[in-house]
Amino acid sequence: MKRIERFQVGVITATHGLRGEVKVYPTSDEPRRFDSLKEVILDTGRVQRRLRIRSVKYFKQFAILGFEGMDRIEDVERLRGASLLIDREDAVPLEEGEYFIPDLLGLEVVTDTGRDLGELVDVLQTGANDVYVVGGGDRKEFLLPAIPECILEVDTEGGKMVVRLMPGLEEL
Repeated sequence: MKRIERFQVGVITATHGLRGEVKVYPTSDEPRRFDSLKEVILDTGRVQRRLRIRSVKYFKQFAILGFEGMDRIEDVERLRGASLLIDREDAVPLEEGEYFIPDLLGLEVVTDTGRDLGELVDVLQTGANDVYVVGGGDRKEFLLPAIPECILEVDTEGGKMVVRLMPGLEEL
């Protein structure tokens, strides 16, 4: 399984003011993520380039960012819709039992009895706990709560997740 080396931390939604700042919708679990970043990688879909952050402030659910060398609205108007990425080494350190979502996607999901259930195709973030979407092949997708009683082992290096099916899911 190929390891993702860059993570999206935000999407530029609009310009902000006349001094080259942009409004960014954060896509990170860490709302004030930009406070500790010195640079981001701008991804327009066609090209990626590193931008040094010169200013950070917050307004409602948005981060307002200014970039070095971009001091006028004309410098940032064309950036609307672009993604902001960071390198894996700049990501927030994970606690024991935490994983980056891109590292989970594509894992083979098997039961503790060895039955193949498909692969992890999506992660829903519900607030209480994450929910894993498992599917693959001609099998319908189904949901697994990301709780210790259900998720027994996660091996991102080996590409496998071992689960115990909760009552009601055994007939899958």
